[in-house]
Amino acid sequence: MTDVALVLVVGGVAVFCGAVVQGSVGFGLGLVAAPVLTMLDHGVMPGAIQVVNMTLPLLTLAAEWRRVDWRGVGFAVLGRLPGSAVGALIVVYVSVTTLGVFVGVMVLLAVVLTARAPRVPRNGATITGAGFLSGVTGTATGIGGPPIALVYQSAKGPQIRATLAMFFFLSAGQSLVILAAVDRLPSRALATGAALIVPMALGFLASRPLRRYLDGGKVRVAVLGVAATSAAALILQSLTA
Repeated sequence: MTDVALVLVVGGVAVFCGAVVQGSVGFGLGLVAAPVLTMLDHGVMPGAIQVVNMTLPLLTLAAEWRRVDWRGVGFAVLGRLPGSAVGALIVVYVSVTTLGVFVGVMVLLAVVLTARAPRVPRNGATITGAGFLSGVTGTATGIGGPPIALVYQSAKGPQIRATLAMFFFLSAGQSLVILAAVDRLPSRALATGAALIVPMALGFLASRPLRRYLDGGKVRVAVLGVAATSAAALILQSLTA
């Protein structure tokens, strides 16, 4: 099997599994697929995963767009703008390993703290801060979901999925523009991302039964579990990069 075929087959399976997670919880595609794609071919990252990150939210929004928290999206995007710029500088100048380990540890700490609290304050300041951190990690590593998801963990399932979908759509587009501006978006990254849209769509369709199950009152537990797994994956990805 050629290297390209290996990336598409193994990476396609990872994207499928990540889409099942994100389709049901609202985030998680990056945590499953980004480490796998990085290990298979770091040259297509983070551009390839951002192409998929920009496409999957459209499927969620097609069904649940009425549940978007537009005020929250505004604050999150406001924070992500400078965060993405910092993430781009990290891609060019700073060790992603150091960033990944630090952010992973911080997310794990946030999961522990928020799991002990009845709810996380959701206001302009917390959402903007989460958007900034998401911009840094999302642009630099392709994993930007946990900060925003932790802020929205006490919301209803449809609102979490719809709000995160709109945020991820705008964020991924922004990251692609910034990566192109700093010459870190090769054409093969775009081609790989486009080829992975098919397994992504299949994974989203497969998430429907799980989505109904989680909406029965288990969304918060699922969000915390996926966030913790995401942090662990980010640390592992950073240490093995």
